[in-house]
Amino acid sequence: MDETKRKTVFMVDDNLTNLTVGKNALLGKYKVFTIPSGKKLFEMLNKTIPDMILLDIEMPDMNGYEIIRELKTESATAEIPVVFLTARSDSGSELEGLSLGAIDYIAKPFSPPLLLKRIEVHMLVEEQKKELENYNHNLQFMVDEKTKTVLDLQNAILRTVAELVECRDDTTGGHIERTQNYLRILVDALLTDDLYKGEVSTWNIDFLLQSSQLHDVGKIAIKDSILQKPAKLTPEEFDEMKTHTSFGIKVIEKIQENTSEATFLEYAKIFASTHHEKWDGSGYPSGLRGDEIPLQGRLMAIADVYDALISERPYKKPFSHEEAVNIIKNGSGSHFDPNLVKVFLEHETDFREVSSNLAKNKAAALLRGLAG
Repeated sequence: MDETKRKTVFMVDDNLTNLTVGKNALLGKYKVFTIPSGKKLFEMLNKTIPDMILLDIEMPDMNGYEIIRELKTESATAEIPVVFLTARSDSGSELEGLSLGAIDYIAKPFSPPLLLKRIEVHMLVEEQKKELENYNHNLQFMVDEKTKTVLDLQNAILRTVAELVECRDDTTGGHIERTQNYLRILVDALLTDDLYKGEVSTWNIDFLLQSSQLHDVGKIAIKDSILQKPAKLTPEEFDEMKTHTSFGIKVIEKIQENTSEATFLEYAKIFASTHHEKWDGSGYPSGLRGDEIPLQGRLMAIADVYDALISERPYKKPFSHEEAVNIIKNGSGSHFDPNLVKVFLEHETDFREVSSNLAKNKAAALLRGLAG
């Protein structure tokens, strides 16, 4: 047999005769190291990790039970299969050894051919266990890769639909990407601060953030004359604009009818239907008040309003970051959840950084396009 393919066995016993008999029985198939004590075993383990340890129980200084306990506490040695070799024949001793993690219990004096056969069987079992672990690991890897592919495709579809809406409403370019980033800041802060922990802990954060891209999907049903009007809307026009929330629900529910994976769409429906609700009940479409408004909608309300304030419109100049922060601060308890306003104020510099970085990236991309 190729020496490099031989498995390694440590045989630990303070009896030289037992070590000699055991080594002779196994030497034709395995690399066998005979070790006279627990102390010497641990010295050897610093140099070599064997495929199996044959361990005597009755030894001076450190017995087999003490040795296996220590083996199992160290990550480097915890998974080494241990077979007890002992003159004890009572079931209590055998049960104790097995309960400590041994895989077998072979009584001495042992028959060399029987010892070899028992070790062969255990080596085969251990090899099959490792193969199964590798298979499961590879299977999990493939499942993870497939899941990632599906999520990437799902996200691409969401982004495409969102960008389709945004292309029609050309006054809000980049709004969807910015609000998604603002939302991530707020959600990360809730997770860090344990605010609304009971609710946030139940969320799939990836799905939540992906689905936020559809919060304005209902605008696809709004007429261009209103969506792209270069002036402030009349009350009648604003009433029609407000219908984008209820139409957004219909769009998402229509998608839900044709898919079995609807978790992310549930989040999307909440965002679409509640991001214009207000804490004091004066929002739309349902006039929800306080905690009646889902937390996702209360979060998006801050992200959405902040972005609307700092963005230029045909009918208004952009507000400065400081002005936007003050407006949201003053809206605490009326427009916005007071607890979430506190979170926003603690992280308002992160909001400014996001908007600044995205603006720089957009400008750089434009320059590259002109240069090309």
